[in-house]
Amino acid sequence: MHWKREMSDLVLAVYSITLIMGLPANLLAFYTFVQKVRRNAKPIDVLLLSLNISDLVFLFFLPFRMKEAVDMKWNFSYFFCAMSTFIFFTAIYNNTFLLTAISVERYLGVAFPIWYKIKRHPCNAVMASVIFLVLSMGHCSIIFIVQYRIPTNTTTQLVQNACYAEFSNEQLKVLMPVRLELFVLFFCIPFIICCFCYINFILILSRLPNVNPKKRFRAIGLALATLLIFTICFMPYSVSHVVGYIEWHSPHWREYALLTSTFNASLDPFIFYFSSSALRETLKLCTRGLLKRLSCYPKALYSHNSTDQ
Repeated sequence: MHWKREMSDLVLAVYSITLIMGLPANLLAFYTFVQKVRRNAKPIDVLLLSLNISDLVFLFFLPFRMKEAVDMKWNFSYFFCAMSTFIFFTAIYNNTFLLTAISVERYLGVAFPIWYKIKRHPCNAVMASVIFLVLSMGHCSIIFIVQYRIPTNTTTQLVQNACYAEFSNEQLKVLMPVRLELFVLFFCIPFIICCFCYINFILILSRLPNVNPKKRFRAIGLALATLLIFTICFMPYSVSHVVGYIEWHSPHWREYALLTSTFNASLDPFIFYFSSSALRETLKLCTRGLLKRLSCYPKALYSHNSTDQ
């Protein structure tokens, strides 16, 4: 019991850090991207906004997971368990596709600059975002199928222990093959595409002679950081699908492998910052305004004290 309490505290700590760091940054990014899309939408802006919205939906449902970590059991309704889990995992899998699309957009921009400048259109990015969302929701609908395949009394008993964590043999027969497919479709294929795009992006950019060295360094650093974030955040949980399929049960460490995917919502704002000049400008204005208010506060306090005297 003591070990479970310690692990529950770890889960709660990661969720809390993700929420505290991710929510303000994503809200600021959302405001900036909406303004940018309204003024002059580009495919990268649409993809970043879609990724940002996915992170915000994920973060809004994170407190329910935090409550589960505190109570060490699921205290909400059975239906809400399935619904919250569906939205939780849909956001995670949707993010893998969106990050992959961003890598493709960057690669095409440097590999075929003239052709891509002519062909690119925000509508294509909107269509891609919708397709990614539909694919993610379609595959995550397995949650409802699995949750409703066994008798109500057994299901209720399982949900009382933990939401979507314990499964009967009948459920595993349906769930395990789908998880293996999720590993291939939502990690392996996107990971290979990201590696191809970012490696070639770096090679092409390093050979271009007329690129500002500062911009070149920032672009290469962003590509490497994005690829690293993708690997760290999504590989551990994806590997748990394969291990679970081989052993034919959910690994006990699966919940903790999910923590890296959870933390992705607080790392994406770094990608937003270095990918969007509009966001950098918004953050600069907010910082200046905050510093101005802080600098005026001591003067106002001193003036108020002098008046009282």
